Amino acid sequence: MSWLLREDYMALKLSLKPDEKLVINGAVIANADRRTTLIVHNKASILREKDIMQEENVDTPAKRIYFPIMLMYMDQGETDKYYEEFVLRMTEFMSVITTPAAIENCVKISRDVMDRNYYRALINCKKLLAFEEERLGGNG
Repeated sequence: MSWLLREDYMALKLSLKPDEKLVINGAVIANADRRTTLIVHNKASILREKDIMQEENVDTPAKRIYFPIMLMYMDQGETDKYYEEFVLRMTEFMSVITTPAAIENCVKISRDVMDRNYYRALINCKKLLAFEEERLGGNG
């Protein structure tokens, strides 16, 4: 199996709680009833269950930005399909916010998407979700 390992990527060590799920390159992996550790030795699109947003939960402007980025990350063969939605939603969002930190974060997210660094864009988008949650007073 060593021929499958690529030396040019750092290994990613994932500790999974009992019954925790994650997605690796589109495959849903479910942990059993005990804590376990996985080591991924090559480049892969990985999202933990807590970072996966279901379409029915996309009900705020920041979530409408997060969702297409998540889809670009998980389905990199179809990024053009999701990119247009991302641009539309980011443009709408930026047209109504005035907070400098939020605008700066939107620029970072957009830059990450343009660089195809979708995971970093998701991390920065979580800050946008927190900003929105704070503004909505926990109602969103």
